Amino acid sequence: MIMTVQRTRPAGLVAIDREMARQRADAIASFDNARDMAMTIAASLRRTGRLLLLGMGGSHAVGRAVEPLYRALGIDAIALPLSEQLGQPLRVDGNTILLTSQSGESAEVLRWFAETGGTPETFGLTLEANSFLARSAPCLVGAGGTELAFAATRSLTISFALHLAVLAALGDDPAAALAALQVAQEPDISETVAALAEVDVVVTSGRRLQGAAEALALGLTELSRRPCFSLEGGQLRHGPMEMLGPGVGVVLFRGNDPTAGLVTAMAASAVATGAPVVVFDASGEAAVPGTVTLAFKPATGLAATLAMLPVAQRLMIAFAWQRVEDVGTLVRTTKITRSE
Repeated sequence: MIMTVQRTRPAGLVAIDREMARQRADAIASFDNARDMAMTIAASLRRTGRLLLLGMGGSHAVGRAVEPLYRALGIDAIALPLSEQLGQPLRVDGNTILLTSQSGESAEVLRWFAETGGTPETFGLTLEANSFLARSAPCLVGAGGTELAFAATRSLTISFALHLAVLAALGDDPAAALAALQVAQEPDISETVAALAEVDVVVTSGRRLQGAAEALALGLTELSRRPCFSLEGGQLRHGPMEMLGPGVGVVLFRGNDPTAGLVTAMAASAVATGAPVVVFDASGEAAVPGTVTLAFKPATGLAATLAMLPVAQRLMIAFAWQRVEDVGTLVRTTKITRSE
């Protein structure tokens, strides 16, 4: 049953609010502080030309979001869940490895170093300077310390800022992404929340911005305790559209890039099924009829992701707040996952 009465925000949600309130400032500080290590990682990438991005949960979503950005700079980048690398490993020789863990203490991180010993081209990305990961490899370390609240918000924004520093060291222009951090775009989400009010399942999807879609799906699931998941646009087209209808919400991410037309076509197809469709739109193109569109300045890559991410965070909280009394309270998991 959808809850609409006024309630006091639970402690877990207040903790998320605190993390979100400081994420922009911490992300900018993280970018500024990362220059030397970013140059070191960039030098490794120039040597190897190959990047293996390893992480779990939100850290893996970050890897998925930056994969295409490294590829655009000529780096053969692939993001894998660290658990998959442990069980079905790709060869690590000749790769620069960037292992992301906001706590630096998750079970998979500990096992990876125990089994491999690391490599000369292994680096970490973490929020905790005193963590196991930071002691085990040269690390990009985010400003402000460990994220305490459940559901990744601030940690995602900081992780993107740290990647931005590496991409800048490789020659990419960080100006648009930094502007997205410095000047918030805050479209009204009330119509979006209303559009999704009667659904219990949400599928998120994108093309070039698929990593942002995956990050939102994870947060929606964690906070609402409903089955929300993400499928890359082509994967959604190949069969899973059979599930779409009025009971399944669709959230799409469209940027100002050559894949925008494919997202547009998916939006129109999803609307035709009767599903409520929300579009996070930084394409600069006209809204797709029948969708609820959250419009952002035309952008792609990290500029689009960093503009959209805080708004997506507000949406996932509002979606969960309609459905869960104790939003942000851990029931079946822990903030730092210490078991596999």
